[in-house]
Amino acid sequence: MKQYFNFSWCLILCLACFTYKGNAQDIKVEAKLDESTIVLGDQTILRLSAQLPVNEKVSFPVLTDTISSKIQIVEAGKTDTITDKNNPKVVTISRQYTITSFDAGLQAIPAFLFEVNSKSFKTDPLPLQVTSVAVDTTKAVYDIKQPLAVKYSFLDWLRDHWHWVVLSLVLILLVAGVSYYLWQKRRNKPVAVEIKPLVPADVTALKKLAGLRDKKLWQQEEVKQYHIELTDILREYLEKRYRIQALEQTSEEIFAGLRHMEITDQNRAKLRQILMLADLVKFAKGKPLDVENEQSIENAISFVTDTKETNQLPDNKAQNETV
Repeated sequence: MKQYFNFSWCLILCLACFTYKGNAQDIKVEAKLDESTIVLGDQTILRLSAQLPVNEKVSFPVLTDTISSKIQIVEAGKTDTITDKNNPKVVTISRQYTITSFDAGLQAIPAFLFEVNSKSFKTDPLPLQVTSVAVDTTKAVYDIKQPLAVKYSFLDWLRDHWHWVVLSLVLILLVAGVSYYLWQKRRNKPVAVEIKPLVPADVTALKKLAGLRDKKLWQQEEVKQYHIELTDILREYLEKRYRIQALEQTSEEIFAGLRHMEITDQNRAKLRQILMLADLVKFAKGKPLDVENEQSIENAISFVTDTKETNQLPDNKAQNETV
């Protein structure tokens, strides 16, 4: 029994070694050059590739700016993967580099190391012949000629572009003539001025408050929007009625501006209730009761009705006379 057990283990180890050896034989790495001879400063393509089973992973050598002290990398290309048409279980992964050299002579590209499943595979080193540019030493050396200065005057430019100049002048004169004609026509035409009647501030405010009530914003859980529109209507009324910058002021600044105005204490209390509750909703995320929301618009309507101007007709007449 013990001999049979030992024989089984030996058979398993042999099969594992055979399988690993077979996989290793399936892995091939290669480095090749498109051109093995280049002129000094010219470029060629270095191609690195690895052929291996689909389920294997390979680590390419890490190349940065140079391959050696005399061979530089100009550009690194993308990695391509191609499946073998005859054997779908084998793929070829390749990567290309554009290289150059500025040192004449035979340069050596070293072997590259690939890693597959913690096992290393090396490519063969490659020779790169870099030839220098042939220079005829029998001829004398001359300085670089400086560019010749050519005079080009305005008259020369005008002679070359005279048709564009004439066309531009014609267009300018045409536009000027049409503009002058339209200006004269508009100048002589009588302008009818439409005089619009002045709508009292309280009428406008009460109309907007009625429209706000019909929208039923706070009943639809839009409490913040309801108080924003309510205070905007009231601030616009205060600005027109008492000549203060209510739309740009805080609530406290509005109270200070109205301190010397003829407003009853009861109406001041209504105004304070509206603005303070709106500030609580807008800035402190307050959630007023339904009765408080309804009270705000009732107080606004009452405030506008109680504080409206009584001498509006003379003001309208004065405005019409001014226009």
